[in-house]
Amino acid sequence: LAAFDGCPLKATATNLVFSDGNPDAGLMLVGEGPGAEEDRAGLPFVGPSGQFLDRMLASIGLDRTKYLITNLIPWRPPGNRNPTDNEVLVCLPFLLRHIALVRPRRLVLLGALATRGVTGTNTGITRMRGRWLDAAIPGLERPVPALPMLHPAYLLRTPGAKRDAWADLVLLRRTLDADVKKS
Repeated sequence: LAAFDGCPLKATATNLVFSDGNPDAGLMLVGEGPGAEEDRAGLPFVGPSGQFLDRMLASIGLDRTKYLITNLIPWRPPGNRNPTDNEVLVCLPFLLRHIALVRPRRLVLLGALATRGVTGTNTGITRMRGRWLDAAIPGLERPVPALPMLHPAYLLRTPGAKRDAWADLVLLRRTLDADVKKS
């Protein structure tokens, strides 16, 4: 990915923002793309929305060093704009290969763009969140259970949606606990 020159975002970004955390954790979180702080640090979710995500996950006993976090787009779009459909299409194969290599037992898809990219659906995030979906990942023999959630940046702008986010976090915690009991 670092050597790939097929995405114009690479030319305007400061750093490649690949992933952070434990690839053996079994839980992989996928965001949309890096912001200014992430671009400077070269790490995903270190800015305000990342700090909020850390607090959200801590509320259910998860620590960012214990799971893997990445983004659909590895380079910051100029001005924090949304990536174009073409930029998503160019970067998506790298994310899907990353997921296939990590082989997570569970995915959390943070935001509409990540959900649409991984699942291929155009259904809105507010209709998708709150339930596990099967995400077919090329290179994996079985679909990966994926939980679409509202993006932390959206929650910072729309505090009224935090109730839904809390319900999703509780679902995630219960599911992870049930997975531990099964194994």
